[in-house]
Amino acid sequence: MKLNKINIFWFKRDIRLIDNLPLYHATKNKIPTLLVYFLEEELIKDPHYSDIHWNFVKESIKDIDISLGKKSVLFIKSDPIEAIKKIREKYDINSVFSHQETGINLTYKRDIEFNHFCKIYSINWYQFEKNYVKRGIRNRQNWIKGWNEYVKGPLVNLDLKNLVILDPNNFKDDFNIISTKTFPNKNIQPGGTSKGIKYLESFLNKRIKNYTKNISKPEESRSSCSRLSPYISWGNLSSRYVWQKAKKTKKNSNSLFQINSFLSRLRWNAHFIQKFEMESSIEFKSINRGYLSLNKIKNKKFIDLWEQGKTGYPLVDASILCLKETGYLNFRMRSMIVSFFTHHLWQPWQDASHFLARNFLDFEPGIHYNQLQMQAGETGINTIRIYNPTKNAIEKDNNAIFIKKWIPNLKGVPIPLIFEPWKLSIIEQKLYSCKIGKDYPYPIVDISLTRKYALDNLWNMRKSKKVNEEKYRILKKHVNS
Repeated sequence: MKLNKINIFWFKRDIRLIDNLPLYHATKNKIPTLLVYFLEEELIKDPHYSDIHWNFVKESIKDIDISLGKKSVLFIKSDPIEAIKKIREKYDINSVFSHQETGINLTYKRDIEFNHFCKIYSINWYQFEKNYVKRGIRNRQNWIKGWNEYVKGPLVNLDLKNLVILDPNNFKDDFNIISTKTFPNKNIQPGGTSKGIKYLESFLNKRIKNYTKNISKPEESRSSCSRLSPYISWGNLSSRYVWQKAKKTKKNSNSLFQINSFLSRLRWNAHFIQKFEMESSIEFKSINRGYLSLNKIKNKKFIDLWEQGKTGYPLVDASILCLKETGYLNFRMRSMIVSFFTHHLWQPWQDASHFLARNFLDFEPGIHYNQLQMQAGETGINTIRIYNPTKNAIEKDNNAIFIKKWIPNLKGVPIPLIFEPWKLSIIEQKLYSCKIGKDYPYPIVDISLTRKYALDNLWNMRKSKKVNEEKYRILKKHVNS
């Protein structure tokens, strides 16, 4: 029996209909197209991911189904190769379309295997670059020019009414189709393009006015920052779509400085992912190989207390507890908790990576590993910043609103004592109902000593021949032009 010909569109970190070039090409010739998302067991088990990510994916797929007016995406728990083998039993697969994925080592190896499989079975697999991240380039010559041309280019629009989408129910006997039902968590941003657009519009039309003023403040930033990172990371919105909406708003806005600041961060997003695409080994080791000799001894007790938000430094602990509950922290607090981990606790950045990835709703490998190493001071090209959590608390949470919100046991402690609760006298501890060592922990390290130790070691290494050789290699390879 002759099988019907189909195309397959494979959703990865591009769960959207708007400005999706490979989806456009998959559907443009009217061959029935199967939309599919493979929820892979290997990724579910991978320590980078947690339920908050898969719930976001479910909500994003549900949003697509709603946009198309019916269940349209085959959402299955399966290895891609095994699933394609089953689909081939019913249909003649003409081509598979997807975006390239600049992901963790696991997904990179999976794509190599999938490409090999497609060649064996004479299946065309068309991969398209995502957000102007170029595969195979050796340096950044003309990269900025190309990125500027990309974001100014025309958005790809689908004719939703005339899409020929294969009914996923055709496979209900072949696969365990996953429900997109979730239990909404008011503390965590919901997935889906429609939700992303609402965040984008509220930011550009209202919230952006305090963007630069509040960007470093842990509480105020939660409303003043765009909060678009999950929608860009999971591909609910393309960076080109966001850029063009921001530029359009800029013409009639009184917040020109804020919009320009936001637009520069969109470019930096692509810059870091491009860096990871060109040097993905930084998932495991420092990009500056001179730091491979840096000897940090793992201290499980320190790591456990840091992950539990029990370091004895209120802003560090509040930030960790907030992240675990909401999946979000602003950039300054992310930098501070990584600095505390790598500098004050003197722990390898690799031992913070999985915990943070699991809890960041917007986990994006290219951003994640570049920033971990930058904040750890192991690039050789960036300023070494060792954050003082007490100083940051006084400057960025001066009314202790954020600290009190996430550490209720400190609510009764007045300013400025709340920023250094270990200084409370016995009488004050009774007066404010906060016994140090019981209601709130003593500091696990003395940051006046740990800061000097970290600075001395990192600056001494920075003077080494190998670190400097690597510095020039990195600049030559990754500086944009």
